[in-house]
Amino acid sequence: MTNEIPPFDFLKFLEQVKFPRRVIAFKQKENLFTQGDREDSVFYLQSGHAKISVVSHKGKEATITLVAAGDFVGEEALAPAHGLRLSTATALESCTSLRINRGVMIRLLHDEPGFAGFFWRFLLERGMKTQADLVDHLFNSSEKRLARILLILSGIGRPGARVVFLPHISQQTLADMVGTTRSRVSFFMNRFRKLGLISYDRRKRIQVHRSMLKVLLLDQSHQREPVDLL
Repeated sequence: MTNEIPPFDFLKFLEQVKFPRRVIAFKQKENLFTQGDREDSVFYLQSGHAKISVVSHKGKEATITLVAAGDFVGEEALAPAHGLRLSTATALESCTSLRINRGVMIRLLHDEPGFAGFFWRFLLERGMKTQADLVDHLFNSSEKRLARILLILSGIGRPGARVVFLPHISQQTLADMVGTTRSRVSFFMNRFRKLGLISYDRRKRIQVHRSMLKVLLLDQSHQREPVDLL
């Protein structure tokens, strides 16, 4: 017999447990919250993609990370020393998000062990992803960093992921995340297309193929010579 705990069904939890929350629909380029807003709530992205960005005192904007359906956003509001938002969350496409007040969220974490475990697991996975992002920036080429970002956007590798087109995201935003120029991103994207790792439809939407994942995994395992992406 196995002692494994069954996965927490968050959607079922929402149906069974009544607590104050608000479902909000965001249009493309609309902000879920803005840098400088009060940290008074946590968002759970139910559909769509969003980017997290910051603006320096000199007005320079940088994209920190991308989030997708199933991610919490703005969880910093739960910190004891919470205050003002340090970043901006912007919808890359039409999104639906659950907004939970800070006080309600803290109460749920205290009173609902199943939900608390679900949320702490998310935080652990986000921390691991942040660490992987840092390693990516320190050791990988800009082309490999771009490939990883495209895979994250596509959802390939996630449980239950299906082949979908990427949300609209500019090459400049990709360049900001990779740490390179827009012209280099354009060059890499053309190489990916020629290698059959991505494709475009008639509406210029991008589709990432699973071969991109295999190339990166083979390169990491050193099982054989990787496809030349450098």
